[in-house]
Amino acid sequence: MGFIFSKSMNENMKNQQEFMVTHARLQLERQLTMQNEMRERQMAMQIAWSREFLKYFGTFFGIATISLAAGAIKQKKPAFLFPIVPLSFIFTYQYDLGYGTLLQRMKSEAEDILETEKTKLELPKGMITFESLEKARREQSKFFTDK
Repeated sequence: MGFIFSKSMNENMKNQQEFMVTHARLQLERQLTMQNEMRERQMAMQIAWSREFLKYFGTFFGIATISLAAGAIKQKKPAFLFPIVPLSFIFTYQYDLGYGTLLQRMKSEAEDILETEKTKLELPKGMITFESLEKARREQSKFFTDK
């Protein structure tokens, strides 16, 4: 009788463990999916912001370029054209970010850093551990209770 009871207990325990593993995996997959969705939305907002900024800055850049060129011709001073150079760099960067391949190049460079320059990504004092968090928590709770 005890053998039959322990056999069904072991089977129930095994089923429970399988369920827990399946549930943990499903929860992790949902978290990863949610984090990726949030990342994609943030990137979309960044690209949209860049495109919107480009509209306003492009208008400013166009008016400034025409005005400075007209001033340089009218005053016969080519020095009026110098501000166009830094403004054109800003304009080109924003265009590349909003409509060009800047994000793909950044992604490629980031992948290269992850593969070949891993040591530059290490945290000071190494990876955070449970023990280091507990130590900091205890020190902080002493700080608040000692006052």
